[in-house]
Amino acid sequence: MFSLAHRRARVSALVGTTALALTLGVAVPAHAASAETSRTAPATSAPAAPLTNLDHLDFLLDQATPPADVPGHTTYRLAEEPELTLPWTYADARDGGTFERVGGGPLDPATGYWEQGAYNADDITRAAVVYLRHWQQTGAESSRTSAYELLRATAYLQTTDGPNAGNVVLWMQPDGTLNPSAEPIELPDPSDSGASYWLARTVWALGEGYAAFQDADPAFAAFLEERLALALGAVERQSLVRYGQWTEADGVRVPAWLIVDGADASAEAALGLAARVSARPDDTVAADALRKLAEGIAAMSAGDARAWPYQAVLPWAQSPTMWHAWASQAPAALAAASTALNDPTLAEPARRDAAVFTPTLLTAGGPDNGWYPSPTDRVQIAYGADSRVQSLLAVADATGSQAFTALAGMQAAWFFGANHAGAVMYDPATGVTFDGLQTDGTVNRNSGAESAIHGLLTMLALDAHPEVAARAVAVTEITDRDGLELVEAEAAIETNGDITTPESWTGESSWSGDALTLGAGEHAVFDIGTDATRRWVEPVVWAEPGERSISTWRSGRLPVGLLNDVGPAQGISPTAGVLRPRSLDAPVLATRDELRVDVRHGTLALDALLVRPVVSRLQLGGGGVSDLVHSSAALPQPATIGVDGAAVTVRVYDARGELAGVLAATGECTIVLPPGGLAIAEG
Repeated sequence: MFSLAHRRARVSALVGTTALALTLGVAVPAHAASAETSRTAPATSAPAAPLTNLDHLDFLLDQATPPADVPGHTTYRLAEEPELTLPWTYADARDGGTFERVGGGPLDPATGYWEQGAYNADDITRAAVVYLRHWQQTGAESSRTSAYELLRATAYLQTTDGPNAGNVVLWMQPDGTLNPSAEPIELPDPSDSGASYWLARTVWALGEGYAAFQDADPAFAAFLEERLALALGAVERQSLVRYGQWTEADGVRVPAWLIVDGADASAEAALGLAARVSARPDDTVAADALRKLAEGIAAMSAGDARAWPYQAVLPWAQSPTMWHAWASQAPAALAAASTALNDPTLAEPARRDAAVFTPTLLTAGGPDNGWYPSPTDRVQIAYGADSRVQSLLAVADATGSQAFTALAGMQAAWFFGANHAGAVMYDPATGVTFDGLQTDGTVNRNSGAESAIHGLLTMLALDAHPEVAARAVAVTEITDRDGLELVEAEAAIETNGDITTPESWTGESSWSGDALTLGAGEHAVFDIGTDATRRWVEPVVWAEPGERSISTWRSGRLPVGLLNDVGPAQGISPTAGVLRPRSLDAPVLATRDELRVDVRHGTLALDALLVRPVVSRLQLGGGGVSDLVHSSAALPQPATIGVDGAAVTVRVYDARGELAGVLAATGECTIVLPPGGLAIAEG
């Protein structure tokens, strides 16, 4: 099962390996070691040239001259410098490797306007961050100029007075006309009438902009400081005014003061505030806002090493069963806040996300767009991959743990081919990052602003961490994988229940396919395959408020769980009812391929089963070896690591990413993983 090329010999006989082996990192030769190959992975070295190439993002930049005297909208030196620089939203691939810049929605040829617009605040702000970071890393004057121009454009989209002061209009047409109410309708509508993602990203750009220009151009920095204060005023009255208030969503206690109820949006604002506070520690207003947002983001950490979402920081307070990859900068924001505020406790949820959830995600196949809660949206984009890289490196910088830099190298390798299609997603020769990797392995070869931006943010991070860059460009092939898999409920090999097709999106989560409904006295049998290790199984159950179902689960004659499930109160979630994974009590044995459920009371509505090895694995190869094994067990677990014939260094870490042992090995060896811990072999 799980499309593995091969599996290692089982090592269940080694469960009794002593704690000394764990502490000292002693290797035990694996039963499956083979002398058939004698290849040795070459040592990796840093790329000969910088990976960051701004050519494609430069190509997306254009100029627009807004109309004169637009109420509530102006920017720095607008009278003297009337043109604004902005990136086109999309770039569609054309023959010969060229691209055509396009806006959002259909084009009206009579007006030259796009249904949404040509330029948007989300991309303008993030492009500014790219050029700011490139300027700071390299000293390139061209990037300083682009950053300056993009920050001027960012400020122009911000509303300066009236009830919406500080908020931001999202869209602009090619001639510089603002489009506050786009088609299709954005929320808020008009776009500057409330808190938004683009307000949060404006805080990000203004905060990093101030820090960069503080000494280089004090007059411009003072302007950015004023606009940041204006944006913070909007965040205060729309979100932070509720600081300290809590509410519930589907029975889970959640903070009420996040920007648009989002840890994702709040995280991007927090990145800018952390930059501001680091540059100006005396700014108590920014520091207070940063701490409040960080506390709210930290409160969205959920699950544990065994249970969904495996200690990830969830993105949306209205849904405790939704995770998406492009929210992954939440751990980065917590790490940045921890450093800026000198508060290590803020980094703890980020550390858990990095040490437990990241290995779970990597071994499951990488940065899927969405686990809702099943991995239903398995498209992968640069935003998601980059967000994971940024967070891992930020947590590594905050904690000093080498575990997170090693994981960052494995995640960044996604851009160079270590993905389910074996496709190169970023080209250092052109600076093009493709728009997406589809579930069937095809590549969306368009390259719009968001993809270009997030590809470049990863490349900037790699150029700043050459040892991580060396790893990322070397291990470009997936050679083995064994991680979380989805078994659809409607694929039951035996059942007397009913299969129906619900509407996919519930308003807060998503069905992965059809639903299997079992009443009292009914049953189903599922084929979950076999594996080299025991498996945890989490049935994904639909439950409406107050509804109870009781079901027993067994594998062969062995009971693995009793589910007594009661639907939680709706709270602030958009829908009465919730799809949520429920943990069974015991794992299914490695050799057992059938799992049976019998309903004793009520109605059990099943979406799918999440099947997760007790020890997961991802092995990358190519010009080197990176082999990751990860335990979700509460006790030490043996694991096989390494590649036949390859000399590797194995580092074993606990569930917080703390180093537990180091050893050198040639070929496969057996180690003992700490509870919830991981190990990475590199060579």
